[in-house]
Amino acid sequence: MSKRIRLNHLAIIFALLFFAAWPLDAFAQQPTTDEPAPAPSLVRPTVLSRPLQPAPDIAQPPIPTNISGLQGMLVETLDGRVVAEQAADQAFNPASAVKLAISLVALHNFGVQHRFITAIWTDGSFDAATGTINGNLIISGRDPSFHFEHAVMVARELNRLGIRTVTGDLVVPPKFTMNFDWSAQGSGNSFYDTLDDTRRSAQATEAWRQERITLGDTAGLQSAPSVTVMGAVYIGTVPANARMLLVHRSSTLPDILKVLLCYSNNFMAERIGDNVGGPEAVRRYLINNLGIRPDEVRLASTSGLGVNRVTPRAMMKIYRALSDELAKNHLQPSDILPVAGIDPGTLEKRFTEGQARGSVIAKTGTLVRTDGGASALVGQMNTASGETLLFVIFNQRGNVMRFRQNQDALVTQLQNSRGGPAPFQYRPQTLAMRLANTESESAGQNNNEYEPAP
Repeated sequence: MSKRIRLNHLAIIFALLFFAAWPLDAFAQQPTTDEPAPAPSLVRPTVLSRPLQPAPDIAQPPIPTNISGLQGMLVETLDGRVVAEQAADQAFNPASAVKLAISLVALHNFGVQHRFITAIWTDGSFDAATGTINGNLIISGRDPSFHFEHAVMVARELNRLGIRTVTGDLVVPPKFTMNFDWSAQGSGNSFYDTLDDTRRSAQATEAWRQERITLGDTAGLQSAPSVTVMGAVYIGTVPANARMLLVHRSSTLPDILKVLLCYSNNFMAERIGDNVGGPEAVRRYLINNLGIRPDEVRLASTSGLGVNRVTPRAMMKIYRALSDELAKNHLQPSDILPVAGIDPGTLEKRFTEGQARGSVIAKTGTLVRTDGGASALVGQMNTASGETLLFVIFNQRGNVMRFRQNQDALVTQLQNSRGGPAPFQYRPQTLAMRLANTESESAGQNNNEYEPAP
């Protein structure tokens, strides 16, 4: 063996020992600010490929090691055989891949048929002759997907009940949101303006028009729904003497999750996270239901913002559990996750060439400054050999764009080692159609759902 080869072997052994000796809690001690932090030296992503039952006619792919930073990785077959791993028990910042855990808990708690309800109430009387409510219009509900077009739809349904004017105020609950606005007051103001076609913004009008076009609702395009509220906008709760007028139901939970995960919408993730009890409730679910150790997962948010910690092995359990939850309801990962090169959003411009298009279903994660830069790719890939591989790739403390390029190269090389990529069977549906899958109806007399007081 030549001197150069011996030195190379020593360098590789040193790098592997460096990873193995890295303390598990080291990441938890990193600064929690978004300021750039210096990247550690002498650290390069290196992958140990070790199939438990290697096929003699399939060579393991070479793994690129030309980027700086920290990397954790786990690749498995559907039946759980390890194809490749590196630092799989080390805690990394998963960034927006955390949204997979929130999706799992939401589906488990609420079910695939769940729709978020926005109810419309009044504490006044209705004069059918003039189409006037003499009293207040009161809203309840916490729909994370409520937007301009849904407010116009509420106006249309109120018009169908004969309601065109409200003499009192518009009262919205403390947690009411619209157009991804965290402010209940700001959301209430938007709702107030959008109900009234004389105050409705061009953006709201266009959102309504595009939804009607998506649904093929020609009659809706010819109408201008409008309800004028004479008073102001206030934050409050539904009084005991209120009468429910209308129930608006959002699209089903999988449709909402598809939009959330394709665009990695932080607002929607946080709102759904609130509905399931917040980060700590999600963490307890993962520990108690999936057998994940407490030191493998620490959550500061349900969107992936900030300093979260998950090991690649724990994230693999989360992804498998999510897939199983979907399968129980005759759904596939592609029903809620973006399909690369096809769906709009974070994976629209990745894996776009030839057979690679549609061959990866995954959730991305990106934090440009936190932890010195963090990037993640978690999901599944399809190969020409007919094999589907599940993968988790976490990168930290380095250039995010280079991390993404490295992730794509890893996936591509794994696919090429099994005959190349092959698209999953998938029939895309526009995301606008998914959020247009709403329902509205007049309220029954026995519905007693009230917005709880803060």
